[in-house]
Amino acid sequence: MTEADVKQLIVTIVKPLVADPEAIKIETNRDAHFLNFNLSVAPDDVGRVIGKHGRVAQAIRTIVYSVRVGDSLRVRLNIVDD
Repeated sequence: MTEADVKQLIVTIVKPLVADPEAIKIETNRDAHFLNFNLSVAPDDVGRVIGKHGRVAQAIRTIVYSVRVGDSLRVRLNIVDD
């Protein structure tokens, strides 16, 4: 999968969960072993994306972490709470 495919996968999963899908923003950065995706949503939607006891966030991460990008870079998803 490419970086754009992973970004689209995250948007596809998160969009039905939030009340303001236009506020979804994903920034990416690379380091030696990981491709980091920083997800930010509207302040009112953060709780919906994280879920009770972090269960929704963990389910999203389980799906996203199963993906490898390019030369075996692992994917990491961070939910940014501004």
